[in-house]
Amino acid sequence: MNAPAPTIPATAAPLPAPKDPHLRKLANCIRFLSMDAVQKAKSGHPGAPMGMADIATVLFREFLNFDAADPHWVDRDRFVLSNGHASMLLYSLLYLTGYQDMTIDQLERFRQAGSKTAGHPEYRHAGGIELTTGPLGQGIADSVGMALGERIMNAEFGDDLVSHFTYVFMGDGCLMEGISQEAISLAGHLKLGRIIAFWDNNSITIDGSTRLSVSDNEVERFRASGWHVQEIDGHDTDAIREAIKIAQSVTDQPSMIACKTIIGFGFPTRAGTQKAHSDAPGEDEIAGARQRLDWDSPPFVIPEDLLNDWRQTGSKGSAARTAWAERVKNAPDGIRQEFERRSAGKLPDNWKQAILDAKKEFVEGGKDLASRQASGSVLNHLFAAIPELLGGSADLTPSNNTKANNQVEIKPGEYKGSYIHYGVREHGMGAAMNGLVLHGGLVPYGGTFMCFSDYNRPAIRLSALMQIRTIFVMTHDSIGLGEDGPTHQPVEHLAALRAIPNLGVYRPADAIETAECWELILDQPRRPALIALSRQPLPLLRKDASSENKSARGGYVLLEADGERRLTLFSTGSEVQLAVKAREILQQEGIPTAVVSMPCRLLFEEQDAAYKRSVLGQTKARVAVEAAVELGWERYLGFDGRFVGMHGFGESGKIADVYAKFGITADAVVDAAREVVRATAA
Repeated sequence: MNAPAPTIPATAAPLPAPKDPHLRKLANCIRFLSMDAVQKAKSGHPGAPMGMADIATVLFREFLNFDAADPHWVDRDRFVLSNGHASMLLYSLLYLTGYQDMTIDQLERFRQAGSKTAGHPEYRHAGGIELTTGPLGQGIADSVGMALGERIMNAEFGDDLVSHFTYVFMGDGCLMEGISQEAISLAGHLKLGRIIAFWDNNSITIDGSTRLSVSDNEVERFRASGWHVQEIDGHDTDAIREAIKIAQSVTDQPSMIACKTIIGFGFPTRAGTQKAHSDAPGEDEIAGARQRLDWDSPPFVIPEDLLNDWRQTGSKGSAARTAWAERVKNAPDGIRQEFERRSAGKLPDNWKQAILDAKKEFVEGGKDLASRQASGSVLNHLFAAIPELLGGSADLTPSNNTKANNQVEIKPGEYKGSYIHYGVREHGMGAAMNGLVLHGGLVPYGGTFMCFSDYNRPAIRLSALMQIRTIFVMTHDSIGLGEDGPTHQPVEHLAALRAIPNLGVYRPADAIETAECWELILDQPRRPALIALSRQPLPLLRKDASSENKSARGGYVLLEADGERRLTLFSTGSEVQLAVKAREILQQEGIPTAVVSMPCRLLFEEQDAAYKRSVLGQTKARVAVEAAVELGWERYLGFDGRFVGMHGFGESGKIADVYAKFGITADAVVDAAREVVRATAA
């Protein structure tokens, strides 16, 4: 027996009449898949998918250049859902347009373990998901990187091979996050005319009305940052269509279309309220929506005629893709081969010769070099060997040594270059680099001071989650930066960064290790990396320029004990030299001592047990020295080991004085070693 039809409250605002009833029906496909999935999962965010369904329908059906049969087509338009909590909007679109990975079963398993339909879109879970979104603001910032990547590749390979748009949906929350200002400011400055952002202006957050927490004029904010802005009714399909046409015609400004929408469009009691944002609507509310929107299909069932229409939308880009592939095939051999290589993410065949050349340069020079200087020298060699390297810095280029010789700066409207001035926008830089990687064809790296890794940590974390090769160059990596003082002296940062899964944190001890770390970073396309570099000069501890990469296993015996090992000293970066000096003293005292350099703890942990035992040694007498907090070293030191390092914040002063003040010296290592040898011998 059928349940009685719900009574729609008299207070429910009447729905605006659709300009095109058929488009309303197509949009309702998104609405009902979204609300049914959220209801079945008993969690999710139905409001934004229902409010943005009309915009998505017009965009996908009439403008977005894509082919569901080939999700990775290089010259496709990119679609990014920055308000990632609205994930059912994207999943519904992927199912409706016929992406192979997105079945109705996946929609029914929304937010369930093992499904492709996570609570927020996850990169690599399914074709058509261009990046991981969820932390608000990241999507718009990544999209700026994608749009910049398109312009850079276009400047090199021309309109025939690279010419597409980046479209991004973003919500009120995205624009409240500080990263959004960094992103829109950078995009406006660079005149990125190929990004079109749709603001879901529904004036509702989880707490209630946006008026509770924000009074910004977002339209004027975007205009002030150099964007072209339009304001429309987000449920008027004619207005949506016209706005997109205008935005596409604006070539020297990014575009923002402010779309006034009703969150939870169609709900009888929750539409336009915070209840529509993130609660499962309940059976009565869904039944009321079915009545209001004249939808009589059962849950997860799309009428055949509407599904066929959507599937035609999913295949409409096939001809454009085929024509593009033909243009690639007919391109001159050199251009075609280079384009295909870079699009596939493959580095040039002989790129590692650049590492060898850098090593030889260091050995022949024999100079003490700060590892930031050594990194700059390595980049000089690499840039000549890897044309897709794209450098940058957050307004610290001379300090980070991130600009290689002959790198051309990218400027507003001038994209034929390989170096970006990100300005003081660490967070925006990190997210934009993620977008550049995801766009493809480029290998970006960007620099700032190590202490400011906190400012772009969310972007670093997402690069690790997505398993993409984004490279973060962090200089001034310890109290060794000296006079700038404790606000700029990172002490807890290494431990915090090493805690991020899949992030390779490299801290080289000298110029040779610096070159080796760069080789390892570039050799791992599915692992982001952070290289921590010193301000102060470091002696050349390794005098060999062989092709063997001793850093490749994360940790290795730099100097073995003379005699049966009684003590092991561990260190990284600028403190390895202290361990080497301490070893000389201890050996003279009759304590056979080995020095282990551990430039990348993550790589060391991936080695087999036998190798790790050979490096760590059997002795319980162990000392670690690092100008950072101890956290993490306990796993190698055990209960008996000692740590020489930081136990609080630093201080402003000359480098040598600061190290001495905090007891990070060769003599302090020797004292700790003597103590631990006595304790473990008892």
